[in-house]
Amino acid sequence: MRVGIVILPEHRWWAAEPLWRMAEEYGFDHAWTYDHVGWRELVDKPWFDAVPTLTAAATVTSRIKLGTLVSSPNFRHPVHFTREVTALDDVSDGRFLLGLGAGSPGFDARVFGARPLSAGRRSARFAEFVELLDGILTSDSTDFHGTYYTAVEARRAPGCVQTPRVPFVVAAEGSNSMRVAARFGNGWLTTGRPPGTEVTESAAWWRGLRDNTERFDEALHEQGRVPGRVPRYLNADAGPSYALSSVEHFRDVLGRASELGFTDVLVHWPRTEAPFEGRESILEEVANEVLPGLKER
Repeated sequence: MRVGIVILPEHRWWAAEPLWRMAEEYGFDHAWTYDHVGWRELVDKPWFDAVPTLTAAATVTSRIKLGTLVSSPNFRHPVHFTREVTALDDVSDGRFLLGLGAGSPGFDARVFGARPLSAGRRSARFAEFVELLDGILTSDSTDFHGTYYTAVEARRAPGCVQTPRVPFVVAAEGSNSMRVAARFGNGWLTTGRPPGTEVTESAAWWRGLRDNTERFDEALHEQGRVPGRVPRYLNADAGPSYALSSVEHFRDVLGRASELGFTDVLVHWPRTEAPFEGRESILEEVANEVLPGLKER
């Protein structure tokens, strides 16, 4: 089991830099930040872009992998975004994980004033988005003519440090996005619930996760892929309780996730208020008492 930490891009760099350094020092396997223009109840609070944040984080760390949670078609075009992805992979010397998702109809979609897309059209746009990203990152020159995106002689050079490209960790809850994850994903990320919904009962959330893993297995089989070879990432704080509310609860989350076949669990850095309200002392206890044991297995 690998554990990742999520650091929201809400701090000026003088305050954020120590967190990224500590994430590596604490022994987390990967660290992530949200790739949104603004997010839910924090939309009126300070917020910074994911790409320069991760670029800066790459320069103050040396081992930990770094990722977007998650990049979506809401405000990114694959042609230009591949340049940012390539640069991040280069600056981090091959430590970048590209988290991808279809994008919700929330603030990221509304802020540009565009007409909201239906769930079906968002899924179709996402499929094109990921296919074109993959094409540009793995081919010297790419032409693409789809419903949502067009590319004319889009260049790859110099290409990613990681080959054949950076790993795609694809967020998927529904059947359409799961097909995208099964086709292109080097990892699958789930919250255990449909986008924009909440689950208030723990048992129901874990049942939803079990159902999701079974449906993802089916999607992999359809693509001729072996389920056990695709890493599975769980956003542990998408459930009804904060994973770092106590060391005991965190251990319980890890155990249940492992039983369902998850290889990676993501938790959020404790904040002084909701969401993800908690104590950094718990995070430190987890780093000192739990993470070392995971690496010895």
